[in-house]
Order: sequence, then structure tokens, then C-alpha cells
Amino acid sequence: MRRAILSAIPVLGLVMMLQISIASRIMLLSGNVDLLLLVVAAWGLQERVRAAWIWGLVASLLAGLVSGVPWYIYLIGYLSVVGMARLMVHRIWQAPLLAMFAVTFIGTLELLMLTFVQRTILEVPLSFSDVFSQIILPTVLLNLLLAIPVHSLIRDLAKWLYPEDVLA
Repeated sequence: MRRAILSAIPVLGLVMMLQISIASRIMLLSGNVDLLLLVVAAWGLQERVRAAWIWGLVASLLAGLVSGVPWYIYLIGYLSVVGMARLMVHRIWQAPLLAMFAVTFIGTLELLMLTFVQRTILEVPLSFSDVFSQIILPTVLLNLLLAIPVHSLIRDLAKWLYPEDVLA
């Protein structure tokens, strides 16, 4: 457990560096990939993981530090992604890839809608139809395209951090 919590900072820090340097260049119209959201969703969907909430908290703080969006938007968004993922693991869904798609889809929509509402409250003139067609839909598509590879990598990391007990 301790190893998984301590690994959150370097792993999510590396993901944030990849987000800033490479993933931000992968654009479709005005939308781009949110690697931190994908990692948090995939981490929350791992059955053996106990530190999913910590990872969501660390990811939201990292995103809040480097983004123009207020930190509390990421805190609400990423922790709700962890909550959805944990709910699907324990109660609803046993198909991990379908759960990853569902959490990614809903989480991306929620985070971008929270950002849109926050910008609207600050009276930034944005047309919802333009935001939806130019940012939200392309971002959802890009996140869904990368959901499977991210899920596979995070599943392997979770197996390494939470090894199964070996029967003698």
C-alpha cells in the first residue's frame, strides 16, 4: 500500500510531463488528450488498488498547478472519475475495457463541462455549440482512442505494485 501511494508522485509527475510536452501537441480541432484523466480512470478501475483516491488527489493538484483552469475544477473532476471507477469495479461492471470507456466518456464530459461553466461564470464569451463541437467532442474522441493503451499500461503497473499473494 505504501509503495503505491509513494509511487503516485513520480508516476503522475511523469504523466504530467508527457501531457505538457507530447500529448498537448496531439490535437483534433481544438481538443486534446487528457492523459491524467485517463491514468486516474484506469488506476481507479484496478480491483486490487487501494490508493485510487490519493492518485486522484495528486493528479488534480498537479493539473491545477500547470493549467489555467482553477485547481478545484480538476479536484472535482478527477475525484468524481475515481468515484465512478471504484463504483464500477465494486458494484456495477466486470468488463474492464467497457468500464474504462464509460468512465473516460463521462469523466471527460464532466470535466470539460465544469470548465465551461467556470468560464461562463467568469463571463468569458463562449458559444456552447462551438465549445461542444470544437473542444468537447474532439477531446472525448481522443481520450477514447487512448483509453485502451493507457488501461493496459496502468493494469501492468497495478500488478507490479499490488502483487497477488503466492500460495506455497
